[in-house]
Parts: sequence; structure tokens; C-alpha cells
Amino acid sequence: MYIIIDCGSTNTRLYLMDQENVADKYEIAIGVNSTVTTGNNQQLKQELTQAIEKLLEKNDLNVKQVDFAIASGMITSNLGLMEIPHLVAPVNINDFARHTVQVAGNEILPLDLPIIFIPGVKNDMGEATWDNIRKIDLMRGEETQAIGVIASMQLTLPATIVELGSTTKLIHINRDGAIAGSITSLSGQVYAAVRKETFINASIVNNEKKEESIFSTEILKHAYECVSKTGLLRSLLFTRFIQFSLPTTAAERKFYCESTIAADDMKLFDEAEEQGFSLEGDIIFVGAPERCKIYQEMLKETRDVKNNIVSITDSQEIAMLGIKGACYIAKSHIC
Repeated sequence: MYIIIDCGSTNTRLYLMDQENVADKYEIAIGVNSTVTTGNNQQLKQELTQAIEKLLEKNDLNVKQVDFAIASGMITSNLGLMEIPHLVAPVNINDFARHTVQVAGNEILPLDLPIIFIPGVKNDMGEATWDNIRKIDLMRGEETQAIGVIASMQLTLPATIVELGSTTKLIHINRDGAIAGSITSLSGQVYAAVRKETFINASIVNNEKKEESIFSTEILKHAYECVSKTGLLRSLLFTRFIQFSLPTTAAERKFYCESTIAADDMKLFDEAEEQGFSLEGDIIFVGAPERCKIYQEMLKETRDVKNNIVSITDSQEIAMLGIKGACYIAKSHIC
């Protein structure tokens, strides 16, 4: 048995694995942001240790019955447990296996449990200068999800994986099935900030009844046109203006607001092509159902896309992609 550790900025998920099957899961509300808050990673170490112990106790196991742990995500950054340098794209599953870093038990955590750290990936851009900053891109954590997609799906290559989370990340998979690079925007966090910190949220929340969900190709087209003509920030402000100028519902205004974010993200596809990432082959969207649908339809409406498009929206299926990717890498590392 072994444990997969998926550590992000605010949450960490632990999966107890029996071969390639998930035997149990344990989640804690702490990530590398605790290092920023406290100035060191001691709290992260302490709570991660306790979480592993609780997961094992819950399953009547002791640490000697677990072979190792596999860690990926922000845990390999300078804010995590151990900083592991990014691999330079292109990177395939064998490259990950060769460059994982294994530490002995008690070296990082006060547990007799070896930990295998999976490195992140960065774009091959040579020396970074102000002239080529648009080519800079990094990932920590998304690479295991991408490997899970590559290893578990029959893809028509080259392919593009679009991960819709706190960021929007386009990951290019080349004709050899390797991660060739990525393009990222801050869209998810911007949307969250807009809702939390601005008056726009008052225009998209329905306080009278249960929040409904709608989809409108017409609103989607108008959102794209607004962003194209006047930019994202003014287009976001229209969410507020249309409440007092057009006969709209809160659900329609919410859909418009979400569509403006997606419209701005369409520039990522242009950027990908400009940087030599072919948009031929399959396009796989990974994220919440409503968001995947908006992006998928926006792409079809604004570009001459005839690709096979797949959306992976089930939360369990999405989680399994990262688990599968970590399993494949660990298996290759051990073999």
C-alpha cells in the first residue's frame, strides 16, 4: 500500500492506495499558503504528519504497512516540504520517473515513510528576458493530471488539455505524447475576487429563491464581443450596468459575467498557436460542468474548430486523473 499526497495552496488531499485502487481518502484545510502566513513550513509539516497518522489509524494500519508516499503539487515548491526544480518541457512519463526525488523516512516528516516527490514542468524558453516573458509558464500538480489523461485516454495527437480551476491552463501534448508546455491565466482567481471584493456580486446573486442555472448562446456572443471591443475590466462592469438597463435575471447576469472571463481566456488559444503549440487533435476540458460548457461553446463560436472536444466534469473522475498520473509515474520510477 502507498499514499498519494496532492497538496495545493489551501487544501491537501491524501489518498490511501491499494495497488491502483483508492482504499480511502483524507482531506485537510491547509496547503502551502500556511508557509506564507507563518513564515515557515512547520505548520504544514505538523498537520500533514497528523493527517497521515489519522488516515492510517482510520484504516487500522501502521506506517510500516505502507511502502511509500507520492507527493505532487505545490508541496514541491519553495513554500512546500521540499523544493524540486521544474523539468523543462517536453517531458514524458519516463522523464518524470527518472527525475522524481525520493527521500528516506524521517528526513522530511517525523514518520518512517519514504516520500517520492514529483517535479513540476516549465516551458522551454531559454533565458528569460522582458522581451520573451509571454513564453514563461510553470506548473506544479497539473502535470500529474495531464499524465493521467495521456495514460488513460486514446488521444488523437497532438492534443490540448484545458484545466479549468483556480487558473485556466492550456497544456500542449505533442505528437510523441509528451507535455510540451503550457499557457496559463489567472481567470478562476479573478472571478472569485470579483465576486468577493466588488459590487458585481450583488447583481448576480438571487436572494429571493434558489439560484438557477441558464445557458444562452446569445449572451455568450455578446460577452465575447464586449471583451473583444472594450476589454475585460469594462466588460465585467457591464454585469452591474445591465441590471438597471435590461430586463435580465440574476442567472443571466451571472452567465454573462462568467462568459466575459471565458472570452478573455480565448486569447490563450491564440497565444498557444503563436508559441508553436498546435491546436490540432483532441481538446479535453477538465473542470466544473457549467464552466466547461461555456468554454467549449465559446471556442466553437469564435474559432473554426472541428476538433474532437471532450469535457471531463465529474469531480471523482477529475480526482482520479491526478491519482492515475501519480500512480503511473511512481510505477515507472520503481520499475
